[in-house]
Amino acid sequence: MVAAMMHAEFARNLKGVLGFPVTPFRPDLSLDYDGLARLSDWMAGFPFCAIVAAGGVAEIYSLTPDEIAGSVRCVVEAVNGRMPVVGSVGFNLPIAVDMANRMEKAGASALLVMPPYYSNAPLDGLTEYYAGVGAATSLPISIYSRDWAAFSPEQVARLAGRIPNLVFWKDGQGDARKYQRIMRHVGDRLVWLGGIGDDCAATYFAIGVQAFTSSVSNLSPKLSLKLAELGLKQDFQALNELLNRYVHPLFAMRERSRGYEVAVTKKAMEILGRPAGPVRPPLQSVQPQEAEMIRRLLEDWTEFL
Repeated sequence: MVAAMMHAEFARNLKGVLGFPVTPFRPDLSLDYDGLARLSDWMAGFPFCAIVAAGGVAEIYSLTPDEIAGSVRCVVEAVNGRMPVVGSVGFNLPIAVDMANRMEKAGASALLVMPPYYSNAPLDGLTEYYAGVGAATSLPISIYSRDWAAFSPEQVARLAGRIPNLVFWKDGQGDARKYQRIMRHVGDRLVWLGGIGDDCAATYFAIGVQAFTSSVSNLSPKLSLKLAELGLKQDFQALNELLNRYVHPLFAMRERSRGYEVAVTKKAMEILGRPAGPVRPPLQSVQPQEAEMIRRLLEDWTEFL
């Protein structure tokens, strides 16, 4: 009971923006831990409610389990207690459990559970996967509903009933109608997060999320935090003005090719002098002409850089 109360309190305190650092790579595609430490240290100087290590924009599915655990340990050390660090786990149950154990020992405050690799699992099998991860750790966890791992309101309620330390839910579907129905059905048993992109901030805050994960935090923490500030105040006119001027043009670049959300973010970071490096296969780097387009977009970001 005490642990459940602590987990719930932790989740309620996640308000605003969860920073989401990329994984910097060297030219030979080896992991640049020094670059990750510098990036995480810089991001932790801004008032994010948490930092997520080795998540989707960090190319988790191109990392080895050792690299994922090492990334979380690196971020925890760089953040040095300034804010919670959320580690990401996935792949399959044995690997996810091993990663969860290693992240807890490394000092992670919570876990973000990715869908398993197998995309045709029945609900009962998925429930056992998430419940198995939850049972393997004393940390609070979040399910990340993305790609094929989409759930009905009744299924989310079932998962919440089965997994005591499931305390927050990250949406990666972008279906505001369905997400609102889930939130209405499950209520305050879970804390609700937005996760499909900064460009959906207005929609997310309009339906009642209290925080979102931000890839823009790699480029401009000030901008991502301002989006959250306006969203929490329900000032949607000002929020949409920022989205239209800064975020939507950047995200239009990300839609030019599959997987470009990471490549475009990394190229923009490179232009701004941030640790980033190339992407690993199967992702592809942006084309030279597109890099110039990103450079021109960022010329308008002076106010938030």
